[in-house]
Amino acid sequence: MNKQTILVTGATGRTGSRVLTLLRRRGLLVRAASRAGEPRFDWLDRATWDAALDGVKTVYLVPLDGELLTRPFVERAVELGVERVVLLSGRGVDVPGYSGEANIAGATHIDGESAVRDSGVAWTILRPAWFAQNFSEGVFLDAVLAGELRLPAGDGAVSFVDADDIAAVAVAALTEGGHDGRTYELSGPRALTVAQAVAEISAVTGRDIRYVPLSPEDFVAELTAGGAAAEEAADFAEAVSPIRRGMDRHVSDGVTRALGRRPRDFTDFVKASARAWHG
Repeated sequence: MNKQTILVTGATGRTGSRVLTLLRRRGLLVRAASRAGEPRFDWLDRATWDAALDGVKTVYLVPLDGELLTRPFVERAVELGVERVVLLSGRGVDVPGYSGEANIAGATHIDGESAVRDSGVAWTILRPAWFAQNFSEGVFLDAVLAGELRLPAGDGAVSFVDADDIAAVAVAALTEGGHDGRTYELSGPRALTVAQAVAEISAVTGRDIRYVPLSPEDFVAELTAGGAAAEEAADFAEAVSPIRRGMDRHVSDGVTRALGRRPRDFTDFVKASARAWHG
């Protein structure tokens, strides 16, 4: 397996970039799939798929949220000789009521998981909780830098998972035996409310950061007033709703099962990421 080309989709994203780095450190043959890559890969341009898959036996698959493209991509990959797929999915795929019926990412993950299970090749599915890196390089960063994070999350808690742990599990599944046919739900070792998370960032950085809980309606109204499309704002609110409803506080054992160690604690993530919040 280690002498065969590994395709990493989402190669510029939070997990894909980390997977790419870890694989290259091992001296493995890796192809980074992106619209700026060579060969170019674009989820929405099926004419680019074959070149990206040429000679590939193993794929780290980061789906395109809001699109049902995972199934045709996996089918084509298998036709071209791919033998192993490690799929990045999401927490709650198997939990009734976790995502609203209109949640576009939920539909992508549900169909994607079905596609890899039906593929006839070796597969592993990763279901991470909310990324800790949402605070340092993702959707929450600008608000944290501004000193106020406003979300419709109530006082719900989240067992935030470090993207480095997700990448480490992905690389293990891509390169080692013992992970075929397994679904790993990935989280950190404890749950924190959003208020507790920003308080930890405040304590390490010395910045005054606060969390302001909003109703879903007020959250959508603020986003649309700021120029966001109404559909996107509503989808964001729906994505946050499991936190408010207490569905993200549980701690999962996937990191320990896959790697034989505890996942990284949120406090350790904050200490390692402090430079991200100094502007």
